[in-house]
Amino acid sequence: MTADQNLSPVPSAAARLGSVGAWSFGLDALPISDAIRVAQAVEDLGFGSLWIAEGAASREALSHAAVLLGATSRLVVGTGIASIWARDPAAMASGARTLADAFPGRFILGLGVSHAGAVGRRGHEYAARPLTKMREYLDAMDAAQLSSPVPDPPPTRVLAALRPRMLELAAQRTDGVHSYFVPVEHTRRARAAIGPGALLVPEQAVVLEQDPRAARALARTHTSHYLDRENYRENLRSLGIAGPELEDGGSDALVDALVAWGDEAAIGNRVREHLDAGASHVVLQPITASPGAKEAIEQFTRLAAAISAGGH
Repeated sequence: MTADQNLSPVPSAAARLGSVGAWSFGLDALPISDAIRVAQAVEDLGFGSLWIAEGAASREALSHAAVLLGATSRLVVGTGIASIWARDPAAMASGARTLADAFPGRFILGLGVSHAGAVGRRGHEYAARPLTKMREYLDAMDAAQLSSPVPDPPPTRVLAALRPRMLELAAQRTDGVHSYFVPVEHTRRARAAIGPGALLVPEQAVVLEQDPRAARALARTHTSHYLDRENYRENLRSLGIAGPELEDGGSDALVDALVAWGDEAAIGNRVREHLDAGASHVVLQPITASPGAKEAIEQFTRLAAAISAGGH
C-alpha cells in the first residue's frame, strides 16, 4: 500500500459542521486583528462554523474568509452571503475553488442575490427577476474555464433562499440552503421543499437577556432593520404573518419568533426546535449593544456553554 493510499479522505465542510455554529455581522466593525481573535475563540469554544456577511460596505467576503481560515485550524467558515453582484461568476468560482484547495473541507460558499438597496449602492440595477439572475449566474459559474485543479473535496456551495422557487433552485443546483431572519416554521417548510439530503443552515438571532422589555427592545434594533426590506417582509407574509405584526420593528409575537431571547436554556431550546424542524446546522448571531471583540467573545462563550449543556 502506498503512502497516498494510507491517507483518509478529507471530510467535506458539510460533514464537519456538527449541530451549531456562529454568525457575526459585527466582525466588519472590528480591526482584522480583533476579528481573528473572535474567530479563534469561536473555534476554541467548539462551534462548528463561523459565518460572515457581505453587505455593500462590508469587507470583501472571500478575502475575509481567507484571513479567518488562515488564523484557525479546524473551523468551517461560510459566507452569509457572498453577493453575486460583487464579482463575476468566473471570479466567484475561482475564489471558492482557491479557498477549498487551500483549506480542504473548511469553506462554504454561500451565494445570494442580495436586495435592491445594497445592489444599488454597488452601482448596479437590481434584477427584475432575481430567480432567473441566480440561475444564469450559476450556469456561468459552472461553465467557467478555470486553470486551477478541482480540489478534493470540491467547494461546498449553498444559496440564500427563502421562497419556494429559490429553495427549489438551491436543491437542484447546490448543496443546500442558508436561510436568514426566519422563524422555526420556515425551517420546517424549507426542509420539506429541499428534501432530506440537502444542507439546511438557518441563522438564529439571539439576545441573552431575561427581562422581556429589555430583551425585545434590543431585539428590535435587529428586526426593524430587516422588516424595512421587502424580500424579508414578503417571506414572512408567505408564512401567514402580515399587517400590524410587521410594523414598528414587529409585534411581540413576531420578535419572539425571529429572535430567541432569555437565558442560555431558552437559546438551547430554540436551537433544538430548528433541529427538530429539519435544520442540519443552526448558526447563532448574538444581538448586542456593542460590537466589540470582548463582548462578542463573552456572548459566544455563554452560548457555547448553553449548547454544551443542552447536548447539541
